[in-house]
Amino acid sequence: MVFERKTKGFINIDPIQTGGRLTEDAKMALLEWGDGYSICDFCQGRLEEIRNPPIHDFIHEELPKFLGCDVARITHGARESKFIVMHSLAKRDAWVVLDGNAHYTSYLAAERAGLNIAEVPNTGYPDFKIEADRYAEVLEETKKRGEVVLAVVTYPDGNYGNLPDVKRIAKICSDYDVPLLVNAAYAVGRMPIKLSGIKADFIVGSGHKSMASTGPIGVLGMKEEWADVVLKRSQKYKNKEVELLGCSVRGVAIMTLMASFPHVKERVKKWDEEVKKARYFASNMEELEIKQLGDKPHNHDLMFFHAENLYDISKRAKKGRYFLYYELKKRRIHGIKPGLTRYFKLSTYGLNWGELDYVINAFREIIEKYKSD
Repeated sequence: MVFERKTKGFINIDPIQTGGRLTEDAKMALLEWGDGYSICDFCQGRLEEIRNPPIHDFIHEELPKFLGCDVARITHGARESKFIVMHSLAKRDAWVVLDGNAHYTSYLAAERAGLNIAEVPNTGYPDFKIEADRYAEVLEETKKRGEVVLAVVTYPDGNYGNLPDVKRIAKICSDYDVPLLVNAAYAVGRMPIKLSGIKADFIVGSGHKSMASTGPIGVLGMKEEWADVVLKRSQKYKNKEVELLGCSVRGVAIMTLMASFPHVKERVKKWDEEVKKARYFASNMEELEIKQLGDKPHNHDLMFFHAENLYDISKRAKKGRYFLYYELKKRRIHGIKPGLTRYFKLSTYGLNWGELDYVINAFREIIEKYKSD
């Protein structure tokens, strides 16, 4: 039985999917390496030591260079990368400082690692900014309550697409002698970013969100000084890294990640064009009285909108709050969750200018249609 996507061939504006669409090379790798743990046939005990296919060179050379880090590993996703770091640094009654825009998995990872959580609040509606200097305030107060073993900043966050002053935050954390993890699940693979430029301690990325790979798969980069702690070996199985449970991604996800990697390295060089497209889209949406929240001017393809006019339509439309989903579906546009009209997020990543205009005109048509009802 073949399960075919009903949205096949649609314009996709789903933030989770736009940066993860497979390249043609990745599609070929998917077919070639799709059988179970296909790469295990070539493993002699350590995933990152497999030389054919060239996983060793990818993990030890290409990926660290791309991330601007000393040591890199492949994980089962950004959430696993965060947990690995938190769990390896965790101490009894210790704390982690998270930004108020952190993904829910940052909280879950901290809870699972047994850490107390302190939060750097955002500025609230309509900007929801994370102000760098608030890290100093929260670190100062939290250190009075116990040891702070890690701070996390989300860059950008998965709701508003805001890009906080990550270099300033890294400097503040360094001043307080607290390592900083940058959750760059929507940055690594979309835009230029390097751990060495930020001067943080850890960087986390997502292959299936932003690196044109099947999933789930994540990347984790770190400074050399943390490798012995985060990647400590098992006492019994000397070649196995405890936090990674010996091996991580053992199949097609890593092969599609590697297959897409040359394309990903090239596309981040075109990030300025993606920002232009996002700003163009947001400007046209605001002309339709659909307000873009978060950073302005916006600096990322992920955007969050407040559409009071669409919400008003949902109160009288036949399909109620699902009307927008079905109207977009009629126009072969996919990505806004069913039932959302007043607040929703989307991404313009990878769309061409004609597709952008098509989506903008679709919103215009929908609004005009219900004005006359």
